[in-house]
Amino acid sequence: MYEYIIYTFLISLSPLGEARLGIPFGIAHDVRPVIAFIAGFLGNFLVYPLLTFFIDAFNKKLWKNRTYKKQSLKIMRRAKKGVGKEIDKYGFWGIMVFVMVPLPFTGAYMGTIAAHLFAVNRKKAFLAVSIGTFISCVLMAFGAHFGKMGIELI
Repeated sequence: MYEYIIYTFLISLSPLGEARLGIPFGIAHDVRPVIAFIAGFLGNFLVYPLLTFFIDAFNKKLWKNRTYKKQSLKIMRRAKKGVGKEIDKYGFWGIMVFVMVPLPFTGAYMGTIAAHLFAVNRKKAFLAVSIGTFISCVLMAFGAHFGKMGIELI
């Protein structure tokens, strides 16, 4: 069971699944919902500080690399297209709701990138991403737990 807790944490930390995949994975593998929630939240919670560190550390150094610059601009355009109007208009609340909504291409990674692109105050951005992540994790934990209960009833 401990390996599934670690997998839940790692999936929640990854950009491919985040907690939206990590928490249901843990619950599906018989990890208690509270433990799956904690592991998923902690993994997803670490996204903002880690990604901010990497953006600061590597962006200036790698910007000269043509491939890196091309991929970075592609991600920036996607983030601006997806959340540009909302973040410009709502700032903190726009980032929080964007991170909170459990849909593809939303979440802590894109919220962090969008906050960086739109130069949102780092403390406010961290708080917005953290609150959005928490709410998203709560929704996923409840949905996965009660979904599994429903499947077991059938």
